[in-house]
Amino acid sequence: MPIPKFLLKESIIAKPGFNRWLVPPASIAIHLCIGSVYAWSVFNAPLSKELGVVGQAAGDWKFGHIVWIFSLAIVFLGLAAAVAGRWLEKVGPRCVGVTAALLWGGGFLVGFLGIKLHSLPLLYLGYGVLGGCGLGLGYVSPVSTLIRWFPDRRGLATGLAIMGFGGGAMIGAPLKRWLLQKFDQAPEFLGSADSLKMVTEEGVRYVETATGKQEVIVASAADVSQFGDNLSAGVYAVGTGNTGAAATFLVLGLVYLVVMLMAAFAYRVPAEDWKPEGWNPPEEGSQKSMISQHDVGISAAMKTPQFILLWIVLCMNVTAGIGVIGVAKTMIGEIFGSQLSAEAKEGFFFANYVLMISVFNMVGRFFWASISDWIGRKPTYTIFFVLGCCLYLSIPWAAANAGASTMSTSFVTFYAATMIIFTMYGGGFATIPAYLADMFGSKFVGAIHGRLLTAWSTAGVLGPVAIAKLREASISDAISNLASKVSEEKFAETFGAPVGKLDELVAAKTVSVQKLMEIAPEGTIDPTPSLYNSTMYTMAGLLVIGFFANIMVKPVHSKYHLKL
Repeated sequence: MPIPKFLLKESIIAKPGFNRWLVPPASIAIHLCIGSVYAWSVFNAPLSKELGVVGQAAGDWKFGHIVWIFSLAIVFLGLAAAVAGRWLEKVGPRCVGVTAALLWGGGFLVGFLGIKLHSLPLLYLGYGVLGGCGLGLGYVSPVSTLIRWFPDRRGLATGLAIMGFGGGAMIGAPLKRWLLQKFDQAPEFLGSADSLKMVTEEGVRYVETATGKQEVIVASAADVSQFGDNLSAGVYAVGTGNTGAAATFLVLGLVYLVVMLMAAFAYRVPAEDWKPEGWNPPEEGSQKSMISQHDVGISAAMKTPQFILLWIVLCMNVTAGIGVIGVAKTMIGEIFGSQLSAEAKEGFFFANYVLMISVFNMVGRFFWASISDWIGRKPTYTIFFVLGCCLYLSIPWAAANAGASTMSTSFVTFYAATMIIFTMYGGGFATIPAYLADMFGSKFVGAIHGRLLTAWSTAGVLGPVAIAKLREASISDAISNLASKVSEEKFAETFGAPVGKLDELVAAKTVSVQKLMEIAPEGTIDPTPSLYNSTMYTMAGLLVIGFFANIMVKPVHSKYHLKL
């Protein structure tokens, strides 16, 4: 099927006198939409309680499986960007932007069906595969365009192009929370635990009724707190409430589709011989030695050691950051949630942690990319790896002191460390296209950038999956340790089964760290704040690898340059 002519590059060449500053808003609008992927952690809790609502039911999706949805979207982002890079150079940003809108918006709509039907594969297909492809196309569509519009400020251009992606969660996170609250519905309350006849079969709790058995959730006050003061601790029927996730997916899919289509039609590209008024390309060697005035072809660029090293640089930087972003809301709640007062939890910085991630992610993209115009791309990445390593190592200290008298100090340390990490995470994305243009020239930077984003796909698996696996291992160890401290009589009374059935109870989500802490002997230390220590040490190690890869980057050899 032929592509309509009005979508192609030839139809959107700007006329003489066109103001180049009219192009960045279209880029930012599209990236604000697809950047909402960074607010994915808002969905972690609702999707993991889709059946139980106030707690996890036996049939609810596991946390590790939900993390895979985010990972899959990032994987297909990189794959789509790699494939679409050359296509972008051929058809132009408008056609690619329209396709991105259809895939990203449509992915949410398919995801809506997946949640309604409680089909995890359908949710993987919608948000992960289709939505991920939309992410990749929407991400690369403005990069080469803005680099051509701003050859005099490559760092600024890429910062503008990608700034919106980091800010997507700034709008997306509160919007998603508002929609979830608007559409949620509490499950049916059956009564207090001591007033009902309950049995435990294969780790699952049931209430015996006149018509048979009803699966239930025994919810604590903390479990029902998400619904405010409207619910009481007690027994709730599984499958009778609504988290609001499905309706939220439906609304977001329609909104993103419309906004991205409007932005895509605002794209323009400069004429082949256009350059900013009064600007001339600098002579070779007149600027930083890392900046080349020669172009390198797509295939040739793939064969250079510089491409491999920059792939490693991006992969390590992204892996370290993306794993934390995917579970950010969960992590701060588990480390500090039980220690902070109710007033502190309702405070701006704790309640809006995901929003602040987006703010610092967005600011970092513009700040670090602009700074790189002055100090160079290589020194900028050196800062990312050295400072980032120190910050990751500071988080276990903050977690260890979460319940101590230094609570305020540890919370500030954790908050500051993660926010600076997120600025450098976003800054890495915004700086890498300019780094590539310095190495390989601007002629094919869109396609080369697309190929390099396969590093993001790899990081999308390594980061979230690593943090989920390490967290699960820590939880397993913590549960085993706590269970050994609880009396067998108290354990059986609470969970309706002996401690010998621990694995079965954990698999059915009847036993958790929090529920064991409720019956643990007085003075037992809550292991929850330390669940992420091994992850932080691992991420710091990855940054060390990225540091050495960046140190090894040198200018591209002349044998790879295009012959004029």
